[in-house]
Amino acid sequence: MKPFWETKSLTEMSRAEWESLCDGCGRCCLYILHNEETGDVFETDVGCTLFDAKKRRCRDYENRLTRVPDCVQLTPENAKTLSWMPNTCAYRRLANGKTLPDWHPLITGDPTSVERAGAAVSPDLISEDDIDDELLESRITKTR
Repeated sequence: MKPFWETKSLTEMSRAEWESLCDGCGRCCLYILHNEETGDVFETDVGCTLFDAKKRRCRDYENRLTRVPDCVQLTPENAKTLSWMPNTCAYRRLANGKTLPDWHPLITGDPTSVERAGAAVSPDLISEDDIDDELLESRITKTR
């Protein structure tokens, strides 16, 4: 029997199935900078105020959208269009007709496989609470 992510569209998934697609990499909780002129997207080592870098989870997931006005809720409708999401993101991959990466915890059965694959954010992130916006460019770690 094929796994649910191979037989269901994103809109057909239950809430539990949808949530299980998250590999826990934490990249969607980083400050991402966009160059409007070139379209380039830059990842920083600055995390959202609610992001627990050690656990790579939101400290208040259920209330994040009201507590953090810039937080973007992933939906089946926007998963394909959020170009700032990492290419490894299960939501983005499935929305674009791709498969899950081999290291995804749903495939390996191991939640630490995302770390071993090098896809997880560093636990040494700094919080947005500890940096001035003017310094964000100095915190760029990679181009997506």
